[in-house]
Amino acid sequence: MTAPAPSSKPHSLEAEQLPAVPMLDLQRQYEQIRAEVLAAVGRVCASQHYILGPEVESFEREIADFCGTKEAVGCSSGTDALWLALAATGVQPGDEVLTTPFSFFASASAIARAGARPVFADIDPATFNLAPARVEAYLRRNSSRKLRTLLPVHLYGQCADMDRLQQLADEFHLTLLEDAAQAIGAAWRERRAGSMGAAATFSFYPTKNLSAYGEAGLVTTNDAGMAEHVRSLRNHGSSRRYVHEQLGWNCRLDAMQAAILRVKLKYVEGWNQSRRQLAAVYDKLFAKAGLAEEAVAETDTREVTKEAAASQSTLRNQQSTTGGDSPIQLPQTASHAYHVFHQYVIRAYRRDELREFLTARNICTEIYYPVSLHLQPCFTYLGHREGDFPEAERAAKEVLALPMFPELTQDEQRWVVASIADFYC
Repeated sequence: MTAPAPSSKPHSLEAEQLPAVPMLDLQRQYEQIRAEVLAAVGRVCASQHYILGPEVESFEREIADFCGTKEAVGCSSGTDALWLALAATGVQPGDEVLTTPFSFFASASAIARAGARPVFADIDPATFNLAPARVEAYLRRNSSRKLRTLLPVHLYGQCADMDRLQQLADEFHLTLLEDAAQAIGAAWRERRAGSMGAAATFSFYPTKNLSAYGEAGLVTTNDAGMAEHVRSLRNHGSSRRYVHEQLGWNCRLDAMQAAILRVKLKYVEGWNQSRRQLAAVYDKLFAKAGLAEEAVAETDTREVTKEAAASQSTLRNQQSTTGGDSPIQLPQTASHAYHVFHQYVIRAYRRDELREFLTARNICTEIYYPVSLHLQPCFTYLGHREGDFPEAERAAKEVLALPMFPELTQDEQRWVVASIADFYC
C-alpha cells in the first residue's frame, strides 16, 4: 500500500483498555454447548463404535441437507477431503489443476499429492478470491490438454464467483471443484457453498466456523457414484472388508468428531450470523475512528475484466472503502455473496509494524497468508518467481486478520480498533 496522507485529526473512538483480546476463544463456545457435547461423547463411548458407523452416517445426512446436496462423505481432515475429491473426479498423475496462489497450503499440496501439477491464476484484489478474468486469460493463452480441473477457494468465508467460473469450466471442458474449507454456510446467489461444483471439500479444523475437537473433513457432491468412490478411497480403496479394488488411503472420520459436529451443526447458522454482525460493528468502529468510510461497498467481481496494471489500479481505487487515503482497507463483499466471515481481514499500511504494536497490547492477530503458494520453497519446480502473480503477492504483504469469533464482545472490538487508531495517529 502507498503511504496515506498524514492526518491532523485525532481519532474519537473511546474504548476501555483490556488486558488481552484473543484471536479465537473456543472456551466461550464450549460453555454454551458443554452439556450437549458431553452427552454426545458419552453416547459414542457407550456405543463402542469409534470409526465411521451410525454417528458418521447421521452427520453426513444432516450436513448434506444443510449444504443442499444429495451426498456427503466424512473424512479425517480438510486436506484429505481435497485429495479425495481430486482423485474421485479423475485427476491423474501428469494432469494440471488450476487454483489460486493465495490460500492455505493444502489447496495446492493436495493437487501435488494427487500426482498433478498446480497451475495458478491471480486473485481479485477486492475479495482475495480467484479472479475469473485471470482464469479466462490463462485458459485462452494456454491450450494444454493436461489441464482438467478448476479449483477455486472460498477464502475467508466468501464464495468465489461461481457463475463465471462455471461458465469457463463448461467452455473449456474442465471439472469445477470447490475448496470450501473456510466457507460452511456461505452462499453465492443463495446457493450454499458445497453445492455448486462437481464436488466440494470442507475442513472442520478447530478454528473453523463449524469446528471439531480435532481433525475432520468432508466431501459433498450430487453424484451418488462419485460419493461411493470417495467412500472407497477413504477406506484403503475398499468397498468390502479385506477386498481392495483400488489404492486408497486411511482417512476415515471418527465417530467422536462426527457426534460433536452434529451438536455444533445446529448452531452454525446463528454463529455465522453473529460473525456477520461483528463484521458490521468493526466497519462502524473503523468509520468512527476516522480510519474508513462507514458504508462498505459491495463489489461485483465480474467487473474485473481488464488485464492492464492501470486497470487494476483503477479498480482498487473504486473498490477501496477507505477513500484511497486511509492506512487500512476494510473487507469487501461481492454483490452476490453471502459472507460468513471466517476471518475479518483488513489490508494495512505498515502491516508488520502494526501487528507488533497490537501484540505488545496483547491483541492477537494473524496473517493469512504471508507467502503466496507459487513462492513456497517446495514449489520451486513449478518455475515461478516474484512478480508472476502481483495481486496475490501484494495481499501477502498487506493482509491482517483481526479477532473474529461469535462470542467476541463489542468492548473487545472497540479496544482493537482504538489500538489500531492509536498506532496510525
